[in-house]
This record gives sequence, structure tokens and C-alpha cells, in this order.
Amino acid sequence: MYRHQGEDVFVVDAHIHNWDASEENITHEGGEQFIQCFYDYHTTFTPEERQWDMETYRKYGAEKLLEDVFRDGYVDMGIFQSTHLHEFYAEGFNTVDDNAELLEEYPERFVVNGRFDPRDGEAGLKELERQKEAYDISGVKVYTAEWKGDSKGWRLDSEEAFEYLQKCVDLGIENVHPHKGPTIRPLNRDAFDVSDVDDAATSFPELNFVVEHVGLPRLDDFCWIAAQEPNVYGGLAVAAPFAQNRPEKFGEILGELLWWLGEDRVLFGSDYGIWEPEWLIEAVMDAELTPEQRAEYGVEFDLETKKKVVGENAAELYGIDIEAKKEQFRDDELSRRFDMGARYDGAAADD
Repeated sequence: MYRHQGEDVFVVDAHIHNWDASEENITHEGGEQFIQCFYDYHTTFTPEERQWDMETYRKYGAEKLLEDVFRDGYVDMGIFQSTHLHEFYAEGFNTVDDNAELLEEYPERFVVNGRFDPRDGEAGLKELERQKEAYDISGVKVYTAEWKGDSKGWRLDSEEAFEYLQKCVDLGIENVHPHKGPTIRPLNRDAFDVSDVDDAATSFPELNFVVEHVGLPRLDDFCWIAAQEPNVYGGLAVAAPFAQNRPEKFGEILGELLWWLGEDRVLFGSDYGIWEPEWLIEAVMDAELTPEQRAEYGVEFDLETKKKVVGENAAELYGIDIEAKKEQFRDDELSRRFDMGARYDGAAADD
């Protein structure tokens, strides 16, 4: 729980990872380039005193994640966005099954999203069924720039991808999180282009498309698509650090999102472990639009809007009962372990 202006704010971090980019796991030079590029993002935005060393960054492990995200990071629940990258990493980078180990240990605190790649054909459809059966997934992360053999990406509006989206509908997997934003070396920027979300969202109104990284640097393209597709949402991962380093730019991004999408379709994500949620949530909660931005966009980033962005909107998409969770977290295993039960005293006071 985060305390802001005298009020409790329930935080759902809608974009976290537990990756393994250790040298032992890298099988392709792209794996080293990928984690080095992540580290460049980390050092560019993270306050100097909070930066990690490279060895920690390669593989931080479950214990550090629990401490950074829940004990120190104000987060109440986290949603894993799985990214396999098996062309680069022998055991995968951030796999569904690895993330599910923490789900099994702390089911009240985590949501694990599955993933699919339409180039996997019939076997991939079976794998999606397995993920649903094993972990009751309600969302998937899709990485359209992922390499597979000679292919350097795929499109969300392709016939093959539509077969997988229909499978999501059939299985009751409602939330699709496409990475549509900044490229990561050596992947292709054009394979992350947001344009293929348009037809997918139109063709599958039963699904919610949470566009991670809000299409940056193609924010305009994203906003014009989201404005006409009510089932398209904006995930703030990567955009959020601008609140710390370039607050006016963050205000500009936020102003566009609130003006085009409204306050109910924007979700906070830290992108842990690229960045830690502690300083990131503080920066986002302290962020204000300038008078010029308020006049330009006609929107406010007030406390009620911030509550929606950092927790309530994700809770709505994933069927999370915030009041019930607050009651549960007064004495769950993590609260006892990290002495966090007092954070939920407000829930007791409401009884």
C-alpha cells in the first residue's frame, strides 16, 4: 500500500519479470545484446544511488524480487508478463513456468500471464491450453519482435495470430498484452509497430488489448487506435520512468493518454527488474501536469485518477477485489514475513 495525501492507495504492478540472463543461460549473441540494452535503460533512468551492478542485473532471483517489489516497493499485487526468447536463452529469459513458481508459493499476491507465438502452430495452441489448465491464466504477453529461426517477428493481425486469439476467447483468456514500444537490441523496431493492434482489437471485441509501453515512440499511432477501439488500454511500463527524469515529457505522455483514452484505460507497470517500483511509484504519485498541460488537454492527474492508474484499473481487468485483498493481506504470509500487516490497518478500521 502506498500512502499519498493521507489516503491509502492499492498498487497493482501490471508488468513485472523474474528473468535469467546469466552468461550460462545465453546461447546466442542476441542474448547478451538484449540484456546489455536493458541495462542501458536501467542506468539511464534509475537514480545513481539505486542502480544495480551488472551481475545482480543478469539474475536477481525470487528473494530479491519479493523484497524489492513488496517489502520496499509499495506493491500489493504483481502481474508477471512472461517473455521466453528461446532463440537467445537456453532455458528461456522469463518463462511462464518459472514465474509460476512464485504464483504457487504466494497465489494471493501474483497473477501470471501466459504467452503464445503463432509460429509455433498446433503445438503452440496445445501449449496455450496447458498454461490455462496448469495456472488458470487470464492474460497473455505477446512479443511480436521475438526471433524464431529465420523469422524476426510476426504480426498480431495475421491469420495465424487470429487463430491464437480465437483460442484465447475459447479458453476464457481475456487480457492480451502486446509489447508495442521501444525496441531492444538486436530486435527490429518495426516488428514492435503498434499498427497491427487495430484489426486485432476490432476483430476480437471480447478481448482486452493492454498495449505495453503505449506504443512509444509511436504514441500518436497508439492513441488514434485506442480512441476508436474501446477494448484497447495503455500500459505505462517504460513511460513511467519519465516521471522521474523528464517530468514535462511524462506530463505530455499522460496528457495525451488521458485525453484520448480517459482515466479508466491506463495501467501502471514498473517493468521490474528494469526498474524498481519504489522510486518509480513515488515519482508517478508525485507527478503533476503543468498549468499549460492542464489547459492544453483539459484533464487532471489528481488523486482519484492516480488511484485508478496505479491499481484500480488493473484490478478491474483481472477481477481483483481490492477490499477483500486488503483484508487478506493484513495477515498473509508475505505480510508476516516482512512485517507489513500494519499497512492494511485501514482495512481493519473500515470493519
